[in-house]
Amino acid sequence: MPDTLKFHFDIDGSDFSSAGAASVMVKKKLRQLAYDPEIIRKVSIAMYEGEINMVIHANGGTADVEVSDEEIVIILSDKGPGIPNVELAMQAGYSTAHDNIRNLGFGAGMGFPNMKKYTDYLNVDTVVGEGTTITMKVKL
Repeated sequence: MPDTLKFHFDIDGSDFSSAGAASVMVKKKLRQLAYDPEIIRKVSIAMYEGEINMVIHANGGTADVEVSDEEIVIILSDKGPGIPNVELAMQAGYSTAHDNIRNLGFGAGMGFPNMKKYTDYLNVDTVVGEGTTITMKVKL
């Protein structure tokens, strides 16, 4: 395998039906490369949660995935409103999603808790009014 495989995705924030498409593509690629199913599951769940958050709160963004011999790095970036209180956002059940989003079955407040649970490293870099970059790593 090359030193590092890189994938880039634009996340459409206007269409819930396409939410999760990037994580599905990464899952497919990792399966083709014969990665451990548990690693694939962790990456898929963490990335999906981040994608959904970008669609719900930030009108989309970008997802970059780098696969090396040591780890899989997921970088999610958006130009949304930013997160005023990251510590609060990390609490299970906390959500700022509107009722119309909750009625679609999203916004249960498990995005960040699941991202943290299924990764070995999670960093949230956010500026209110400018956007958020989330970096996650899953060790191989």
